[in-house]
Amino acid sequence: MDTVIRGARVIDGTGAPSYRADVALREGRIAHLAPEGAPRPGGARTIDADGLALAPGFIDMHAHSDLAILRDPAHTAKAAQGVTLEVLGQDGLSYAPTDDATLSAIREAITGWNGDGGDIDFDWRTVGGYLDRIDRQGTAVNAAYLIPQGSVRMLAMGWDDRPAAPDELATMKRLVAEGMEQGAMGLSSGLTYTPGMYASDAELTELCRVVAAWGGYYCPHHRSYGAGALEAYAEMVALTREAGCPLHLAHATMNFGVNQGRAPELLALLDAALADGADITLDTYPYTPGCTTLAAMLPSWANEGGPEATLARLADPATAARIRHVMEVEGADGCHGVPIEWDTIEISGVGNPSLADHVGRTVAESAARRGEEPWATALRLLTEDRLGSTILQHVGHEENVRAIMRHRVHTGGSDGILQGAKPHPRAYGTFPHYLGHYVRELGVLSLEECVAHLSGRPAARLRLPDRGLIREGHVADLVLFDPETVAATATFAEPRSLPVGIPHVFVAGRPVIEDGHRTDVLAGRAVRRTR
Repeated sequence: MDTVIRGARVIDGTGAPSYRADVALREGRIAHLAPEGAPRPGGARTIDADGLALAPGFIDMHAHSDLAILRDPAHTAKAAQGVTLEVLGQDGLSYAPTDDATLSAIREAITGWNGDGGDIDFDWRTVGGYLDRIDRQGTAVNAAYLIPQGSVRMLAMGWDDRPAAPDELATMKRLVAEGMEQGAMGLSSGLTYTPGMYASDAELTELCRVVAAWGGYYCPHHRSYGAGALEAYAEMVALTREAGCPLHLAHATMNFGVNQGRAPELLALLDAALADGADITLDTYPYTPGCTTLAAMLPSWANEGGPEATLARLADPATAARIRHVMEVEGADGCHGVPIEWDTIEISGVGNPSLADHVGRTVAESAARRGEEPWATALRLLTEDRLGSTILQHVGHEENVRAIMRHRVHTGGSDGILQGAKPHPRAYGTFPHYLGHYVRELGVLSLEECVAHLSGRPAARLRLPDRGLIREGHVADLVLFDPETVAATATFAEPRSLPVGIPHVFVAGRPVIEDGHRTDVLAGRAVRRTR
């Protein structure tokens, strides 16, 4: 054997009770399991795992590392958490498929998520080309990809807020089919982001039919997490059932004051659909604040036409006043139909160094320091940072977070944005925070249940036959952690602090974290859909 992990508490990813065993690895796979009392295998290297738990590597079902894994293949932010696979291409906006003109617009539109990409050689234009790039370069963790519906719509018809013509819909369906054939796991949408939000249910249903035919799933950031949230969830359930497509709800939660304590209503909706045969899963991050861009809060009509058109509207006093009224009084669709509360909007990152003083403060706090109204501060940020500012949105509710994470179709997803001076700590802390805070400290989930939520269940959603479980013959993507000490140390004040209690992480049997430190191993590759 290449490596033998001796005397570990094996938590196999199914939710079954743990057991003690030696686990032997050979040529990137789990070669042998020797339960306590069985003959012990020998190997070239032995790790004493007494007091430690061995779990399948964690799967981040909602990640925004699309450029981060190319910019910094060491990817310590995720590897140190025990993540061995993350799913990219989220929220309907990413960098494949694309063409030259669309790529330029997308880079500007999601600078807040991934940086402007000026340091990246965009030597691909297709989904397959992006996945091949990951394979050529290597990375610490594996990566899967969802076809971004907003990017596909942009390719077919630009930023227009109108129904797709028949030939445009045919183009979108072809692009989705090509992406699925090239290895994508499914389709994502950002239905509070332009231009994906302009799609009708009929248009989305047609795209989901293509995804279903290829054995994939649909992952929407749906139309509202605030006012009308339950209706938005029900819309996605009905749409995918009509299309015959599995549904995975992205960062599924109930936010804003209108939804405090209403998670049981969401779960009742999902339970009824599941009982009727629907194929549904969801992911969440174990924190109450959300994270996005300040520009995402704008009404959709203000973003029509792309970033340059948005900036032109903001520069026009009359149009800017209209935007302000919609945001502060009516509730913009970008802000989930809820009037914006500037004291809940914390600036987490800016691209323009002259705006750095805003980082770590709410818009209301920054405005007070300058003796101006919050809208004036927000407008300055939007224009001088060219829509690139990222925000933390403090609108969540702890009771909703706990209720949803208990559900039997729940999985873990960080929604981690690695950009900005003070990113959301979920990018560095989601998985150890589940294990340390919600398992050990609060007992919301048992350790075995939680590991299943973070490994076996997401692998099943991705239809990966040889990952997500500790089984002989499975890929040796594994995490060895101490249940008594594992914890996230990332905080809102120090968001890039690495976790503790995770001494070893293996990707394809090779150590990417060893004795708590990052190695130089780049064993991660693109994981493509299998039928």
